[in-house]
Amino acid sequence: MLFLMAASLLCLGAATPAFETKPNAACFEKFIVPKAPATKGLLLKPGDRLAICGDSITEQKMYSRAIETYLTVCMPELNITVRQYGWSGERANGFLARMTNDCLRFRPTIATTCYGMNDHQYRPFEPAIGDAYRSNSLAIVRAFKANGVRVVQGSPGTVGKMPHWVKSASGTVDDLNLSLCELRTIGIDIATQEKVAFADVFWPMLKAGYYGQEKYGTNFFIAGKDGVHPGWAGQAVMAYAFLKSLGVDGNIGRFTVDLAAGKATVSMGHELIGYRDGELQIKSTRYPFCATGSITNDNSIRAGMSLAPFNQELNRFMLVVTNSVAARYKITWGAETRTYTARQLARGVNLADDFATNPFSEAFGKVDRAVLAKQAYETKQIKQLFRAPEAKTNFAAVVQQTEAERAPLAEAIKTAFVPVTHAIKIAAE
Repeated sequence: MLFLMAASLLCLGAATPAFETKPNAACFEKFIVPKAPATKGLLLKPGDRLAICGDSITEQKMYSRAIETYLTVCMPELNITVRQYGWSGERANGFLARMTNDCLRFRPTIATTCYGMNDHQYRPFEPAIGDAYRSNSLAIVRAFKANGVRVVQGSPGTVGKMPHWVKSASGTVDDLNLSLCELRTIGIDIATQEKVAFADVFWPMLKAGYYGQEKYGTNFFIAGKDGVHPGWAGQAVMAYAFLKSLGVDGNIGRFTVDLAAGKATVSMGHELIGYRDGELQIKSTRYPFCATGSITNDNSIRAGMSLAPFNQELNRFMLVVTNSVAARYKITWGAETRTYTARQLARGVNLADDFATNPFSEAFGKVDRAVLAKQAYETKQIKQLFRAPEAKTNFAAVVQQTEAERAPLAEAIKTAFVPVTHAIKIAAE
C-alpha cells in the first residue's frame, strides 16, 4: 500500500518529493514513507474552539497541555480555547460512537485527532486493520465537517518496545511500526481526499527515537518506558507535529538593536518601555514557550526539543544586534548570561532556545499548571460525570453543573496569564 501511494504521487507530478528523506541508517531501509502534506498558512482563526481528540496518549494530558499552553501564551491575540477528549484504550470507532455526546455538544470549530495506536492492534499490518481504521477515521472527519468543524487528521505515533499489557501483541517492534506507518499513509489519503490538514506524528517520532538513542543511549525511549505512552520528550515531539499542522509560524518575539544609532525596536506583543546604554526594558504580552530539564532524559521537554526543530520552527524569540564595535558581547536576560560573537548577534540569536530559565519561566509555569488543572477536570467530566447514574436520568443537568465547575478552571488560565516586564542587557566583552 505504501509503495502504491508513493507511486501515485510520482505519477501526479507532485511539487514536493514523493518520499520523506530518511536518516542514513539501516533500520530505516524497510520504511517507505510518503511525503506528508504541509499546512499552507495559519489554519487557526480568532476565537477558535479547539478539540483535541485521541486515546490514552492524549489522556496523558501532556502534548494536549503543551498545545493549549502554547496557544494561550505564544499566540494570545487569537483568543483560542481548548478542550481535550482523551480516552484510554480507545480506537477511532470508539470516538466515533461518542463524539456527538462528548465533543460536538460543545461546538468546536477545529479539531485534531490522534488514533491508530490501538487500531493497529499491536500486530503486523493486515488489510482488515487498515480498512477499519480508514472507514472509522473517514467517518469522524466527515462528521466534524458536517458540523462546520475544520479538521486535522493526525497520524499515530510509534512504539519503542512490545507492550507488556497487550497479551495478543505479536510480531516485532519493527512490524508494529511498519503497521503504524501504513495507518499514517491511510491518514494522508483521507486528508487529501477530504481536503483537511494532516499532522505527521509518526515520522518525527520515529526519527527522534533513533536519534535519541544514538545521542543519549539505549535507555532513551521516545515512545515512553512502556514502549507506547511517551514521556515529555516524545510528547514534545507530538506537540511539535500538531502545532506545525495548525500552520503556526513560530514568530513569537523579535527585538532589534542598532548599537551605533542607539535605537531599539520590538515586534507585536511587546512594548519597548525604554532603551539606554545597551539595555532594553520590555513589557511583553506574548511569552516564549518555556521548558527546562536535561536533554538526555526522555521525560524532559528539552530533550524533545533537541530531537525535533521545536525552538527553531515554533519558538523564535529573537535578539538581533547590528552595528557592533566589539567582537563579542555578553547578553544577560534574567539571572543568566551568555556570550555571543558580533556575527551571531547580527544574524540573530534565539533567546528561547539558549536561556532555558528566563524571566518568563515563573509566569509560564503558572499558566501551564492552570491548563493542567482544567484538562484534568475535562477527563473527569467526560469519563466519569457524563457516565454517572445522574447522567442517565437528567443529562442536561449534569452538563450544566459540570460546565459550572469547569468555568472557574478556564478562567484561572486567563488570570494566570499576565504581562511580563523584563530586561535584555547587551555589554561588550
